[in-house]
Amino acid sequence: MQIQKKFNALPYLFRILFVFMNIFIFEVLLDEQTNVCYNMVYVPGEDNMKNTTLCYIEKDGKYLMLHRVRKENDENRDKWIGIGGKFEAGESPEDCVLREAREETGLVLTDYRYRGIVTFVSDLWPTEYMHLFTATGYEGVMREDCDEGVLDWIDKRDLLALPMWEGDRIFLRLLDEDTPFFSLKLVYQGDSLRQAVLNGQTLDI
Repeated sequence: MQIQKKFNALPYLFRILFVFMNIFIFEVLLDEQTNVCYNMVYVPGEDNMKNTTLCYIEKDGKYLMLHRVRKENDENRDKWIGIGGKFEAGESPEDCVLREAREETGLVLTDYRYRGIVTFVSDLWPTEYMHLFTATGYEGVMREDCDEGVLDWIDKRDLLALPMWEGDRIFLRLLDEDTPFFSLKLVYQGDSLRQAVLNGQTLDI
């Protein structure tokens, strides 16, 4: 009752804005619960978490890597990563990785594995849930240009020498060891890795 009185005392315009903002936030949260919308709209005060896929396509002891040098406002700028990107509405992790592989490389994945989930926490970027895949089968011809950066086949033995996120070296090792499905949390301050937690156990870094 007291809250209602305070609400009624607000100027009419403010009352409209208050109702609109609450409905808007409720709809975004509802979409998150139903996995229909993956934070395509920023909500003030919310963490604005996002879901993405990351895939390492393998051939002859090499991974297809992407050197992210094309976009200026890119959290992965100048780093080497696998291929992948953000979920679109209604997509499963498998839907997303197949679409992103086709869009970024021109290849259609025919044999792939869902390897783990990496939770990326940063003081500069929104929290990200990366659904991690590897692939050993594909069809098609690799495109020569990519909007995200430069594609190149890199020997797995040379990967760790490339500029990349520190935590990527952890899950690349897990992939190389054929670790069963895992959950890895990586916490960053800027580009510096501050904490790594594998399946609930803190790692020495």
